[in-house]
Amino acid sequence: MLGEIKGLNEECGIFGVWGHSESAQLTYYGLHALQHRGQEGAGIVTTDGEQLKLAKGHGLINEVFSQHRLEDLNGHGSIGHVRYATAGDGGYENIQPLHFRSQTGGLALAHNGNLVNAQALKNQLEAQGSILQTTSDTEVVAHLIKRARHLPLEQAIMEALSMIKGAYAFLVMTEDRMFVANDPRGLRPLSLGHLGDSWVVSSETCAFDVIGATYEREIKPGELLVISDEGIESKRFSAPIQRTLCSMEYVYFSRPDSNLDGKNVHASRKRMGKSLAEEAPVEADVVTGVPDSSISAAIGYAEASGIPYELGLIKNRYVGRTFIQPSQELREQGVKMKLSAVRGIVEGKRVVMVDDSIVRGTTSRRIVKMLKEAGAKEVHVRIASPPIENPCYYGIDTSNSGELIAANHSVEEIETQIGADSLSFLSVEGLNDSIYQGEESLEHGGCMACFTGKYPTEIYPNTMHPYEKA
Repeated sequence: MLGEIKGLNEECGIFGVWGHSESAQLTYYGLHALQHRGQEGAGIVTTDGEQLKLAKGHGLINEVFSQHRLEDLNGHGSIGHVRYATAGDGGYENIQPLHFRSQTGGLALAHNGNLVNAQALKNQLEAQGSILQTTSDTEVVAHLIKRARHLPLEQAIMEALSMIKGAYAFLVMTEDRMFVANDPRGLRPLSLGHLGDSWVVSSETCAFDVIGATYEREIKPGELLVISDEGIESKRFSAPIQRTLCSMEYVYFSRPDSNLDGKNVHASRKRMGKSLAEEAPVEADVVTGVPDSSISAAIGYAEASGIPYELGLIKNRYVGRTFIQPSQELREQGVKMKLSAVRGIVEGKRVVMVDDSIVRGTTSRRIVKMLKEAGAKEVHVRIASPPIENPCYYGIDTSNSGELIAANHSVEEIETQIGADSLSFLSVEGLNDSIYQGEESLEHGGCMACFTGKYPTEIYPNTMHPYEKA
């Protein structure tokens, strides 16, 4: 994915291990497989049955953790987190897992998602005397758990989960147990696997492959798993609700080798590309995809259209994530450092450029310009998702409506602004059918709120402008 030059930023990734003597090392490798979900910070908490140990820091997973630092994290249980930090939310204190100490023992939390009623809960907690140390909505959950100190921990967690609203996949760990929870609508992905006698939990199944674990099943919406040395137990903290997994997981966020709800991401993206070719055909010479998340859809478009797929765009994988861009001229140069057009492929050709989405339009404009500067005769932009017209309040860094180009301009206007010879988006129906293949209707498929404006949960007034995010 294109990091700084993309208009859409990744969510967070969580990973946990229970019952393995090298839990920290396994969590390190699991988080490395989830690095695409967050590049700004990483952390790991372990337990040896008596105490919790935390290590975290800014940067990529291999920058935060040395071999020596991992060796200090001894224990048979571990939870980890990689994150993308929104503006104003990048402080060290917000890097997860969050670790809390009290007279009744330690508590560590790792969270992927966003709580839409976090501000209301923060106001309530502060009115009751709580002092919040971070701007992360994750801390709210810790306070809610500790506030229910009259209850056994398991029940306190369930009570806290019943009070929060929005999208969340949680890992909670104490000295002797790990708790795993997915929100009542399953908006965020979360899977269970096993490695010998050990249990593993991950935002994406691709991390299981890296450590040699076997996929067991998805964590069900509204389910709480309690994992300890005695085994694993499943409970419900919410009545079953039809799952509305975020559709952008299939479009953009998840790795192509991951499976979500039993559906392979690469295969789903190929179907999106094929549907796009059927909905928006064009006469052209080559099809190319914007690396990396759009390549699968571009292959699908090429197969369905009969137009050959070519590597018309190449991603430079050795550009640092902190590349400094002090001026507009250097910012444009930064795009060229990250992405290059292959002149020998596109020169004199009519090019179909397939991308996964358009958020602000700036990246699409720069890539179209790059292809034409490399000699492309025509550039026809095809987007393998519908126009993003609405903000996301569930943990994806889309801007408010004022900054979403599709919320303020027609397709024809966007086409002109990005300099394309033509522009088409995949329809909502085409996206839904590509993911679910007729299994579920639009009313009971994944969350498509950013495309349709139909949010699966109540949106609180304070969430109408994004948000302090996990």
